[in-house]
This record gives sequence, C-alpha cells and structure tokens, in this order.
Amino acid sequence: MDEIREFLVIDEEEGDRLDIYLSSQLGDMSRSYIQKIIKEKKVKVNNKEQKGKYLVKEDDKVVIEIPAPKLLEVTPQDIPIDIVYEDSDLLIVNKQQDMVVHPAPGNYENTLVNAILYHCKDNLSSINGIIRPGIVHRIDKDTSGLLMIAKNNNAHNSLAEQLKDHSITREYEFICHGVVKEDKITVDRPIGRNPKDRLKMAIVKDGRNAVTHFEVVKRYENFTHMRARLETGRTHQIRVHALSINHPLLGDNVYGPKNNKFKTNGQTLHAKKLGFIHPSSKEYVEFDSQLPTYFQDIINKLK
Repeated sequence: MDEIREFLVIDEEEGDRLDIYLSSQLGDMSRSYIQKIIKEKKVKVNNKEQKGKYLVKEDDKVVIEIPAPKLLEVTPQDIPIDIVYEDSDLLIVNKQQDMVVHPAPGNYENTLVNAILYHCKDNLSSINGIIRPGIVHRIDKDTSGLLMIAKNNNAHNSLAEQLKDHSITREYEFICHGVVKEDKITVDRPIGRNPKDRLKMAIVKDGRNAVTHFEVVKRYENFTHMRARLETGRTHQIRVHALSINHPLLGDNVYGPKNNKFKTNGQTLHAKKLGFIHPSSKEYVEFDSQLPTYFQDIINKLK
C-alpha cells in the first residue's frame, strides 16, 4: 500500500525548490527518486500538481504519495574493493572516490554494500537491515578512505558504541583553498541543517556539538594540505568547519567554489587513519592508508 506523507512549509523553508524541499524532509530518499515521483504526478501542493522546480511558500501544504516498497533484494556484485584488513569480526575497506556506500531508493546497484555482499556472503551484521548490512558508519560518495564493516552483531554493537563515545581515532587529509597561517586550529562549533538550504549543513546555534582538530601538513601557493582529527562525527563536519575558517575544501562544489583548475570529482578529502578497540581481542588496533592517486596527483601539481 502506498504511503501518504504531508508537510507544512515553514518560513525558513520558503523559496526552496519542491524537489529539494522534499529531499530534505525525506532523509535518505534521493532527489532523483523524488523527481521521478513528482513526474508521476504523486505530489500535490495545496491540492494542485506542481513540477519539481516549483518554489515552495510558507504555509504550503505538500502531500506526497510514496509508492509501496517492492520486495527488496540488494544483489551481490563482483566489484573490486581494496581490503586493508579482515578477520572473523570485521573488515576494513579503503573506499574509492565516487563509490556510494549503501543503496537508496533509485540506486540499488554498484554500491559498497553490493560489493561486500559478494565478498562476505552471509557473514555481515544485520543491525542496520537489508539496505546497510554491516555498515557501522559511512563517508560521502566523493570522499575516499577507510571504513569499518561489521561481520556480526556483537562486533557491530561494539564499534557503534565506540563511535557514540567518540573514542575511535579518525584522521582525514584534505587540500583546502588558501594558505592557512596557523599550524594547528581547533574548531568547536555546533553543526545542524542549514535553515536557508536544507540540503546543506551549517554552523547553527542549536546544532549538535562538533569538534574538529586541524593541522597543517604542507603549505603551497594558494592551497594548503591539511590533516583533520574528528572528536565528533557530524554530517559534512570537516567540510563545514573548514568553510567556517574560510578555507573550503578543494573540489567541494557544495561548500566551496564551483570551479577549480584541477577538475576534481568532488572534494579532495581522504579518510586516512582509523583506530579502535577490537571487539574480540579488546586491544587497540590502528589502520593507515596511502593517499589515493587523485589526491597525490594534485599534490604533485602543486609542488
């Protein structure tokens, strides 16, 4: 049976495109899938059909008819993945840039989950359900680097608890616009949904606590190679905090300049180091990864 959802537009959301507005309201549902529903005439604003480009107004009543989910099968696919470490409890994967972590409506293939289902067969935790088996945490499609995959529920619970306690070591490296003057900077500013653009995150007064420790790796002309250590793990945390100190990430088309001379496929951001207490041995383990080719190529050009 189809699901009917109703929303009332508030003043802060006025001026958003209808498809963007619904994307922000419906979480994991992709904008392209929402556009498909709109084209199928299953969205009405004040009882009238509207196109995706319609700009919502305060007090608009938006009603969407979400098609009943089909019996979902996420298909294992033989996709090459870079496995850094594996045992009976977990898998550490070095995700390539451009790879989506888990399926979402309208995109059920060629994700990391499809790949690990093929590699691990039935040996994955079930805590996050069919769509995200084994997925303890995620990184953006355009971010490369290390991810933990849980093979059983005990391992998943242990790793998730460490994430909640902020006890996992997570270090990233990135290239940002401008020359950062300070060698080290700590940004302690709350992050929440951007009230002017619901698809973005921003520094907001009533946002969730977020702390990032930045350190300069090397300065170049007009750019800086940086390291970031996360205390918290908010959505787009590094990207938003870097923007807050006026040094947006190179290639970040959401928070930084739209064009750059390096023609990158998204932000130059790599999850380089990951450390945690192993669920079974109870010993601290740490994994490191080399900077990917796309990242190293830019450094070579900057040199």
